[in-house]
Amino acid sequence: GRVKMSAEEILMCPVELREKPCLYFDELECDALCKDRTLQRVLRNVNSQLLVVRPDLNVAAFEDVTDQEMQSGKGMHFSIHCYKTTTPLAGLPVAFSVQVEDKSYYMCCETERGETIVRFKEGELPKELPGESNIIFFKTTFTSCCSQAFKFEYSMERGMFLAFKEEGYLRKLILKKLPKDEVDETMKISL
Repeated sequence: GRVKMSAEEILMCPVELREKPCLYFDELECDALCKDRTLQRVLRNVNSQLLVVRPDLNVAAFEDVTDQEMQSGKGMHFSIHCYKTTTPLAGLPVAFSVQVEDKSYYMCCETERGETIVRFKEGELPKELPGESNIIFFKTTFTSCCSQAFKFEYSMERGMFLAFKEEGYLRKLILKKLPKDEVDETMKISL
């Protein structure tokens, strides 16, 4: 039988070779991710608190923020980098970075003592990524009836989502397992 091709699978580039116009096919790696666009946003939890990154304390937590603090915006104005992919995935692939003082930090996940934790590392995000990367999260709507809020699934551990956990007075950013078909408000993030 014939194989159906979709326009997304092949990138066609018209070029002129000598006098005759022709088409050539630019093969993209099947599982490569290319940066598409970047959104500037603050991330809010269900309590309308803002996610704030404090590299000096090695912590990212949702906090009550005053208007004045919001203006200075240290560690709370995120760049959400959206990636294009050649293969359909479980949501829109995104990565997060944030400016603190004059330095840039990106969000990633690392395994420490058998537990996957969220970290912010100094540096810039790469322009292209392999299909699997510890900085990629899949963005989907939180629930079908709540299209203004989202959840972010870690691309390398399916079923693990960005969430917050109360630790004393802190609401720390963590990765949390979501049991199938459950709704967990700690994973609800508004942009």
